[in-house]
Amino acid sequence: MIKNRPITIGEITVSPGERANVNLPIADLYTATSLFMPLKVVCGRNAGPILFVSAALHGDELNGVEVIRRLLRRKILKSLKGTLIAVPVVNVHGFINQSRYLPDRRDLNRSFPGSPKGSIAARLANTFLEQIVSKADFGIDLHTGAVDRTNLPQIRGNMDDAKTLELAQAFGAPVVLNSNILDGSLRASAAGLGMPMLIYEAGEARRFDEVCIRAGIRGVLNVMRAVGMLPEDRKTKSPDSVVAHRTKWIRAPESGMVCDKVKIGSKVLEGQRLATISDPLGTVDVPLKAPFDGIVIGCTNLPLAYEGEALFHIAAFEDVSEVESVVEDFSAKHEPELRDD
Repeated sequence: MIKNRPITIGEITVSPGERANVNLPIADLYTATSLFMPLKVVCGRNAGPILFVSAALHGDELNGVEVIRRLLRRKILKSLKGTLIAVPVVNVHGFINQSRYLPDRRDLNRSFPGSPKGSIAARLANTFLEQIVSKADFGIDLHTGAVDRTNLPQIRGNMDDAKTLELAQAFGAPVVLNSNILDGSLRASAAGLGMPMLIYEAGEARRFDEVCIRAGIRGVLNVMRAVGMLPEDRKTKSPDSVVAHRTKWIRAPESGMVCDKVKIGSKVLEGQRLATISDPLGTVDVPLKAPFDGIVIGCTNLPLAYEGEALFHIAAFEDVSEVESVVEDFSAKHEPELRDD
């Protein structure tokens, strides 16, 4: 076995076989209180890839924080080859305020690569990119839907890249989306470094969802096995994932109350009613119909909507019935009563 190499983040060097908590300094609060981005480095004894796993890039997206907390308690990390950099809270300012954004109202995930002399968002993005991302071989960034919106567990990334697709299928989320890279995003900066990176989207902001959390832990471990950081688990069947051909948000045709909604993860057929938009007087009922066969991978949780508001995110597949079965098996596997972590 080849011995692993030490890794230095900030002012802390972690040697093979060691774990260390690292606090990266970021913009202080205006109460003259120092603030830090907390992270843990697990440096395996033997050589292997470097993987970063991050969460709360949007400060109100909490499922990933819990995924990383539980991941770090797993005994299997004693067998780690290579190095794991776990960053449960990237956007510390937003996390404190339970906000998606930073105090300057900027979206951190539109602020990369950032600058050491720019806004709070630019400085934080630059710190994360220079101290974490640039030192890794692979990355997994954990997200949820926005406030009052739920996402079915799904992986997003550049599926035209063979390695990214391999990792996405290894993760084991039921749905995989080939998504465009947005300017200023963390994924754009990772792509500039030639790094395969996955985005895990699952659940809703400001909420813990046990199914999404359990799936996130297993997914990260699956990826670590796939890149040789952890020993294979021969007892575990390779999870099924299906790549979507296209997706579309279905919007409210007019303002009103959203009634009789289909559930997240449901199979829908072209022309099937997704919901009914009604007025408070009960005189108008407008059906909202699916434009094509697909699976509901995202939806609003609010019963009220304005005209033009996005209500349902539908993904199209070659065989919708196959994906329906994959989603059902996935949900059953990760039910809380089966919890083992």
